[in-house]
Amino acid sequence: MKKYLVAGLLVWLPLAITLWVLLWLLGLLDGIFAWLLSGTQAVLPVNMHASIETLRHVPGLSVLVMAAALVFTGVFVTNIFGQWWVRQWDRVLHKIPIVKSIYSSVKQVSDTLFSTNGNAFREAVLVQYPRQGSWTIAFVTGRPGGEVAAHLEGDYVSVYVPTTPNPTSGFFLMMPRADVRALSMSVDEALKYVISMGVVSPGGDAALARN
Repeated sequence: MKKYLVAGLLVWLPLAITLWVLLWLLGLLDGIFAWLLSGTQAVLPVNMHASIETLRHVPGLSVLVMAAALVFTGVFVTNIFGQWWVRQWDRVLHKIPIVKSIYSSVKQVSDTLFSTNGNAFREAVLVQYPRQGSWTIAFVTGRPGGEVAAHLEGDYVSVYVPTTPNPTSGFFLMMPRADVRALSMSVDEALKYVISMGVVSPGGDAALARN
């Protein structure tokens, strides 16, 4: 009975989690879309409110509108005029106390992670952590820079060591390149290995499936 219960759980659990994440994203998009509709109603004549209200009940409209908004924003900011407006927007936000600290930090991280020219999270490696003889998977995020690099002698790399099973939290380390062992597995495979706590072997099926 236990064997069949685990087998059934392995089939339905990934699907249930996937549906939960998709429903959460859909709810988030619906909330943003409803907020935009409320703002639109505030500036339009009263006789148009009924037409705007009907849009709230159109299935999937929020996803299409938000996707179109992202595409339009991408097209806008990739030309010279759009880049000028982005610079002005950044300049304004960097002058607001508290907001500038949060915004600048998030922008630096997002620009690094999603930049097509960057090397962040492009390489999975093995490092000894938290002590010699204990190995874990980490991701190269770049090289130390600024004042920190001036205090480090030799070739160092910056790595991120994720925690299990939640890889969004972890530890930032600066290690000699000689102490880092490169892996041929992709970043996606390495993440699956970390999240599954070693159950899902890179490039293979789950270890449980072999039992």
